[in-house]
Amino acid sequence: QVHLAESGGGLVQAGGSLTLSCAASKRTFTSAAVGAVAWFRQVPGKDREVVAAVTRSGGGTTYADFVKGRFTILKDIAKNTVYLQMNSLKPEDTAVYYCAAGSHYSSSPRDFDYWGQGTQVTVSS
Repeated sequence: QVHLAESGGGLVQAGGSLTLSCAASKRTFTSAAVGAVAWFRQVPGKDREVVAAVTRSGGGTTYADFVKGRFTILKDIAKNTVYLQMNSLKPEDTAVYYCAAGSHYSSSPRDFDYWGQGTQVTVSS
């Protein structure tokens, strides 16, 4: 069974940085059931949207256009952790950020089977 737990959210001023962590249960990143791990975010009244993803095989990464050049997704297999480094944060980045794992990469949250509880990121102007 895959368990995910996010941490690292908080309040930061515009232009600042935060690093989110997604701690996974042991062997998540070597499990055949997990082909990709992604970060999503959601604000009230809007759909959950993909932010960044990393594949299990090869470690390829994908970013939403609105975070390219500012966010970096990193995978540490030894620590069973995926990080989301967020730089040059903007007020519109304010959201609850979720870590998710699924059998393959997809931009749709429906294709991810395992989710963490989410962590709030608030960027003040």
